Amino acid sequence: MKTIGILGGMSPESTATYYKTLNRLTNQRLGGYASAKILLHSVNFAATHAAQISGDWAGIGQDLAEAAVGLQKAGADMILLATNTMHKCAPAIAAATDLPFLHIGDACADRLTEDGRQYPALLGTAFTMEENFYTDRLAAHGLSPVIPDAVQRTDIHAIIFDELVHGVTSDTSRARYIEIVTDLASKGADSVILGCTEIGMLLNKDNSPLPPYDTALIHCGAVVEAALSA
Repeated sequence: MKTIGILGGMSPESTATYYKTLNRLTNQRLGGYASAKILLHSVNFAATHAAQISGDWAGIGQDLAEAAVGLQKAGADMILLATNTMHKCAPAIAAATDLPFLHIGDACADRLTEDGRQYPALLGTAFTMEENFYTDRLAAHGLSPVIPDAVQRTDIHAIIFDELVHGVTSDTSRARYIEIVTDLASKGADSVILGCTEIGMLLNKDNSPLPPYDTALIHCGAVVEAALSA
C-alpha cells in the first residue's frame, strides 16, 4: 500500500474522521489487522483560522506547501488535504511536490455525476459557499450547485466554527441544517454536498431531506483506492 501523507488539523475533528475512515476502508479491503500507511502533518488550527479571517490565504498556502514537501521527504507517496475550505490553497500545495494530489471537489463531483445528480445543494463554510474555488470545480464537471441564501450561509458557517470544530453537536443546530436543506430541495436541489468535513457530525443519510454526499467519506474512499492501486 502506498503511504498517504495527510495535511490535517483543520479542524482536529475532521482529521480524526479522516484517520478513522482511511483505516476502516483499508481494513475492509485487505482484512485481518490491516490498516492504512499514514503520515500526518497537523497544523495549529488557531493560526490557520486567524489567517483565514485576515485573508492571508497566500501565507496559508505557503505553510501547507512546505508541509507537503515535508511529508514527501518523510516518505509519503501522495498528498491528501483533510479539509474542504483549505482547498482554496490546493494549487500551491499541488505545485509544491511531484506527488499525486487528489482534490476533494473532484472526488465528490465524480460521485455525484456517477449517481446522475446535477443540482447539488452546497453546505460548507462561508468561504466554500461564497467563493469560486469550490463551485468552479463542481461546474467543471457539469454540475450546477445550489447555494444557500445569505441568512442560511451565516447560520451554517456559525454552527461549523462555534460548535462542530470543537466537537460540539446539538439538536437545535441539526434541526436548523435540516430546515435549510429542506428549503434548498424546494428550490430544485437534487442532493446535498456536506462541503465541510465536520457537517457529517449533524447530517447523514438517515436524517437529511436530500441524498447527502459526505465529502470526507467520499474523499477517503477515493484516496484508499489510489493508495491500493498498482
